[in-house]
Amino acid sequence: MKAIIIDDEKRARINLALLLEEYCPNVEIVAECENLPSGVKAIRKHRPNVVFLDIEMPGHSGLELLDFFDDDDVNFAIIFTTAYNEYAVRAFKFSAIDYLLKPIVPEELQDALKRAEKQQELSGNYKILKENLASGKLDKIAVPSGSSLIFIDADKILYIKGEGAYSEITMIDGSKHIVSRNLKSFEEILCLSADFFRAHKSYIVNMAYVNAYKKADGGSLLLTQNISIPLSPDRVQSIFEKIKMIKR
Repeated sequence: MKAIIIDDEKRARINLALLLEEYCPNVEIVAECENLPSGVKAIRKHRPNVVFLDIEMPGHSGLELLDFFDDDDVNFAIIFTTAYNEYAVRAFKFSAIDYLLKPIVPEELQDALKRAEKQQELSGNYKILKENLASGKLDKIAVPSGSSLIFIDADKILYIKGEGAYSEITMIDGSKHIVSRNLKSFEEILCLSADFFRAHKSYIVNMAYVNAYKKADGGSLLLTQNISIPLSPDRVQSIFEKIKMIKR
């Protein structure tokens, strides 16, 4: 597997190269670049299988790499290396894009490379990532469905129901998506914001569509379209913290 490292920090390039040499002997580093323009030239020259790309570099963001290529030319996997904040990490997860947090952990590097070997064309995912990071709001989410990925507007999700290793996403227009991702993975990326809430072991709801809390039958949330979602007893206090209560 041919790899290119693009990072403006020499120490970061050296550290990654050493990790690859020790833990990923099947990877051949064909170029190390300190900025985006030289990285673009190296990609065109060497045609790598994978590019390790730092996001925050002087002059150019790593995300601008795709601006230099047509969609058909992006036939290499990108693994972003970043020391970004929590919001950006959520944006990576939303977009189904691989990333490594600095300092890089060898086991995570190995896992990312295994995924890169199986990776299909991801230009759509990179576009979603760029839009999410630029807007400052996580607008779209990329989720696996069969042999493909679908892009969903997060604010149009009504609720998500977990079914073992799968989840059913119900949209505000009534359409549904069965995706091969468990509910815990959605909780990790959606429920860090105030927009979504894990109401039950089997349900995540979009708080924008919660109209009422009902105490009867152990407690439930009434959503738009008169849909009732069970609320776990241990989540009652949390829902009160989510909603501004109007005192009588």
